[in-house]
Amino acid sequence: MATDDPLNVVALVSGGKDSFYSILHCLANGHRVIALANLHPPPKSGSTSIRTTVRSEDEDGSRAEIGNTISNLAAIRISPSDHVVAQPQHGSLTGPRADHDSQDEDEIDLNSFMYQTVGHQVIPLYAQATGLPLFRQAILGTAVDSGTSYKDPDGHHEEEDETESLVPLLRAVLKAHPEVNALCSGAILSTYQRTRVESVALRLGLIPLAYLWQYPELPHSSASTTTSAFPTNTLQPAACTDDAQLLRDMAAAGLVARVVKVASAGLGEEFLWENVASDTGISRIRRALRRFGGDGGRGAVLGEGGEFETLVVDGPPTLFKGRIVVCDNDKRVVREGGGSAWLSIREAQVEAKPEAEMVSKTEGQGVRIPDLLDPKFENILGSLRSKFLGYEHGSISPHEIGQRPSFLSLKLTSSISQDWYHAGRTGDIEVQAAQIVDEVRQRLREYSLSPTAITNSIIVLRRMADFPIVNKLYGALFREPNPPARVTISCGDFLLPRDADITILLAVQPRMKQGDRRGLHVQSRSYWAPANIGPYSQAITYPLLPIDKDNSNDNDVNSNLPVAVSIAGQIPLVPASMSLTPMSPGDNDNIRLQITLALQHLWRVGAEMQVQWWSSAVAYFPRSTTTSYTKHRALLAASAWRAAHAMPSSASSDAEDGPDLWDQKYNPLYMTYGNSGDTCTAKPGLPDWEVLKDFDPDSYSEGGLSQRALPFVFSAEVEELPRSAGVEWHAHLGFANVGFGDVRLYSSHGSDKDKHTTMHSVVVESPSGDVFVQTIAAYQNSEAAHSGVGVRGTQHILRVVGQILQTSDRPQLGFIELNPKLTYVNSESFDLLGDAGSLLGKGAIIPCRSLWDSAAQKLDMVVILESRWGKRTHES
Repeated sequence: MATDDPLNVVALVSGGKDSFYSILHCLANGHRVIALANLHPPPKSGSTSIRTTVRSEDEDGSRAEIGNTISNLAAIRISPSDHVVAQPQHGSLTGPRADHDSQDEDEIDLNSFMYQTVGHQVIPLYAQATGLPLFRQAILGTAVDSGTSYKDPDGHHEEEDETESLVPLLRAVLKAHPEVNALCSGAILSTYQRTRVESVALRLGLIPLAYLWQYPELPHSSASTTTSAFPTNTLQPAACTDDAQLLRDMAAAGLVARVVKVASAGLGEEFLWENVASDTGISRIRRALRRFGGDGGRGAVLGEGGEFETLVVDGPPTLFKGRIVVCDNDKRVVREGGGSAWLSIREAQVEAKPEAEMVSKTEGQGVRIPDLLDPKFENILGSLRSKFLGYEHGSISPHEIGQRPSFLSLKLTSSISQDWYHAGRTGDIEVQAAQIVDEVRQRLREYSLSPTAITNSIIVLRRMADFPIVNKLYGALFREPNPPARVTISCGDFLLPRDADITILLAVQPRMKQGDRRGLHVQSRSYWAPANIGPYSQAITYPLLPIDKDNSNDNDVNSNLPVAVSIAGQIPLVPASMSLTPMSPGDNDNIRLQITLALQHLWRVGAEMQVQWWSSAVAYFPRSTTTSYTKHRALLAASAWRAAHAMPSSASSDAEDGPDLWDQKYNPLYMTYGNSGDTCTAKPGLPDWEVLKDFDPDSYSEGGLSQRALPFVFSAEVEELPRSAGVEWHAHLGFANVGFGDVRLYSSHGSDKDKHTTMHSVVVESPSGDVFVQTIAAYQNSEAAHSGVGVRGTQHILRVVGQILQTSDRPQLGFIELNPKLTYVNSESFDLLGDAGSLLGKGAIIPCRSLWDSAAQKLDMVVILESRWGKRTHES
């Protein structure tokens, strides 16, 4: 199936606003919703069955009973034409009014971490209200696996965790509707819920859809509503939105979502049955939460912290053919204590909508689909299209900010990370990949390490067509949640060492303890960033520097240490469809949009992982037929990188019609939204310029920044990229949890004997006194071009780099480790067809057809080195 073909969707519904709004987005994206699916509370008091009676009306008007007692292990199907009646004490379906003075088993909320159960009595009416078949299954088990990310259970655990109740439910749907190939859920900010739905969906061969994932932090569209996934680009930033924008969008789409549970000190039972998808409801909830200091939390106004739960009783005619009506005397308040109260609904019915209403309200209603690019990256794309990109821009390179630090009192610490480099040797690609996987497994056993110790990988293939074979074998290494971040490129037939069809670099953290590692592994389609559909994560974090052994049990001390973030290579896929970007008017090759969109993906993943600064980055491009076009792409990438780091001008910050600096930092209206880059952002942005030592924003020109105070960026021409993409952005490392002024940048040139090497360094200090240094040595020697000096030339360059590192800069910058982490080599300058064994031990070799700096000047080699220094030597 093509990535942009319409999908046949089964939608999980709890009755809440998020699941139904997600259905509307499925429809807006051209997919077909085939059925609804719901999990309900099991019967109490040890009962093993639910008394459910479904009556259908025959053609002559008579009614016949077509169902009775059903085991709670089996799913039931309710058709839109079924008239549902049930015993209310079981709470499975609506029915005759019960005695309100008796508190039966129905008036117990499961308080499930995974599923909303309040209002479950109304769920069966959704079949009639929407015209879609509804499948229901009892929730079995409890939250056995309480981790944020969910590990697929072993067979003997399958029925213990409540997540696994989804399996028989969805199997029943697939049996009745084998055409279903996607599963829709309403996950917004909850990693706990999203990862569990993804786990079940992927095991059953379904594509997970979570269109609302990170939706509150996506920018408001330039138009009020749109049904196009690719709206017209605009250079004007979107208007500031607030944290309740999602509720306003739901109201604009016609949803009516009533509060059925409150569990916040600010929300009393007087909020029950309030319509949150309305201006009145939003205002009331916001005021109440602010009174108790609850409005500053991420997603609080949306109820993402459990502040309230909702029940949808009406929606647009595209989904709702009738509305659900509940009379006042059919609602009973149940008080659980501790400020928690909810409504037990005793009876409800579906009221068909008049035909006139169905027609009139269909016109003008729509679902807001966020723009493909947020305002910051719209502006970047506009600058790439409007400016003449000549060579006059000059090189982007960091320069010294503040005084050069002295590391004379520091000691070189043993590295907390290792780099394992493996190359295929003999046999076809399947044999070589299997051989490497076996080697990695054996090495893990030797070090007594779990595969979770691997945080990042770079896979270099001779042919991208071999990727599916490699992916399957490589993926078998990782059974735990959040596999390593990954970068994959193809270098062609003539660049890898002889007989090698694949090389793999693995970054391994052998000292990482449980809880040190955190991953972001979104496998659902959304508007946010591309889903990771293979055995890799968007990002993995781990300690950048050794944990302070003297304070190893002091969480407050170690929580202040900087964090390293490894991020997967980002290609320009449209997140909602997972297809490559569409052709844009006036941009025949589409490379500008691809560069911009892939860079936005890198920014959004980085912002979610709270990255404040990048160490360096490379933009990979596929093979070009002309040198001029290769240079053109290098200039575009450098210009986009520069623009992404641009600071808002002082003029725009002080504008009368926008938020001032105080607003951006302290006003809750502008503090809610994440690092989208527009002037409404108030969280520490990416980049966070305050982490730079002695950084003076006044030294930067209005409307931009000095081009030199940036992380080093370069371009690498390879053979091919995944999905035949036009670009792949790879940030070598992100830094998070960095303190004010703890990052320093330096640049220097080689000695008089070697004028062809420049050094670009980023230094990160921590409160513990440890220091991390990453250095890029960029070598440029026009005389070496086309010389074919072979492997000896590569070793010679490494010796030259070593000599530079041990010159006068060494006492100040502390470089001593000469084994590079990554070595990018221009194949036009160096012959790489020799014995692969002669290159092993020299770090990962990334063979490239050409290398280019930010001024489109050709490079012969780029070497990345890392070292760590501290006031004391850390023990293993």
